[in-house]
Amino acid sequence: MLFWSFAVVFPLPLVLVYDSLATEPDLLKFYIFLGLIAYTWWLLSIVLSMRSSWLHRFVGLPSIYGLHGMLGVLSIVAAYMHRNYSYSPSRLARNLGDWAFYGALVVLCFAVFFMSGWLVDRSRRLLKTKGILEIVFRHQVSVWIHRLNLVIVAMIWLHAHLLVRVNQYFAFMVLFDLYTVTALGIYAWKKWIAPDTYLTGTVISNDARGGATRRVSVDLENKAAALQPGDFFFLRFEGSSSVSREWHPFSVTDDNRETLTFTIRQHGNFTRRLDNVEVGARVRLEGPFGRFESIIQSRDREAPLVFVGMGAGVAPLLSLAAAHHTERKIHLLWAVRTPEDAYYRDVLEDYQKTAGDRLQVTVSVGRFRREDLSRTLSAEAVAKGAFFIVGPNPAVLANQRLLRRMGVSARRIHQERLTM
Repeated sequence: MLFWSFAVVFPLPLVLVYDSLATEPDLLKFYIFLGLIAYTWWLLSIVLSMRSSWLHRFVGLPSIYGLHGMLGVLSIVAAYMHRNYSYSPSRLARNLGDWAFYGALVVLCFAVFFMSGWLVDRSRRLLKTKGILEIVFRHQVSVWIHRLNLVIVAMIWLHAHLLVRVNQYFAFMVLFDLYTVTALGIYAWKKWIAPDTYLTGTVISNDARGGATRRVSVDLENKAAALQPGDFFFLRFEGSSSVSREWHPFSVTDDNRETLTFTIRQHGNFTRRLDNVEVGARVRLEGPFGRFESIIQSRDREAPLVFVGMGAGVAPLLSLAAAHHTERKIHLLWAVRTPEDAYYRDVLEDYQKTAGDRLQVTVSVGRFRREDLSRTLSAEAVAKGAFFIVGPNPAVLANQRLLRRMGVSARRIHQERLTM
């Protein structure tokens, strides 16, 4: 709540300074305020897109992306009211404002459909349509379209500087420019100036697992000291013409900090080409990210942990099981498409041997249904357990709804969706 409330506080200095200086009618001021709020939210969304290493441990990357997306929607609403109910004598200023608004609307619609699961995760028809359109609008194209936000910010900045009712107030313009320079400065620092802190490594194995999954192991040059169980990294494969050099997130499968293993389902345009990554290929890794371990550490040690993984979604849950199977009560449920896809049975059996009776494993061919969960989960797990769900977006949402109907409170359900 504190994190989300920051979005409300962020525009206030700019709004209050303008309010103290301007002499326009109150109604016109209100619509100018909406324009200022929209602009500062666009700036804030750009800063959030940087995936700050300290912030993600505090609130989690899903919350950062969630606020980033909501700011995009709310900015459009505020900008629409500003555009329709305020006026400007400068034609160039009006045109720049209009171009920025329509550009932001296009970027938002594109991002909602292609870069988030707000719509496609809740409709099979839209999900199928997205899959067809991604033949043209590949991930690289989506990322570059999203970066048009920088052009939009530049047009709004110039729009404001052309307005006499705004640019006549020196103190306000200094603060306005300070907002802009700070946000874009953070972006430029992160992208092009900041010291290279990425981990680097070499692919030492790339093997098929099951029908449509690969197990990629990366030997690091330096130990991943900050890695926690359940974490994930953004990976970029260097020097391969057959695989995109864009960053993609993948979860670590075990608790080894020197050789990282990633279990990756070959589903999207990028992952389908992973079999072309050769042993010896260079890899850059941004991260680690994740909050599963900190959530577990905050829970009662006597309360059971329930891990629900769908397909390759078992990867981060395996690393959590590796870390806690000798000291916590764990029930790991793994849904796979075919019996051949249960490629980690031997690993789980080894964990069970060393866990005594603390680790219980249930593998299902096909999704878990309510009757399966009712039969499999103990009353203690339903009443007190902490649930961690990982898998494709629609499956995660379906399992969340199922657990809620069974009486599991929302605050005890934690999830990570295999997105991007």
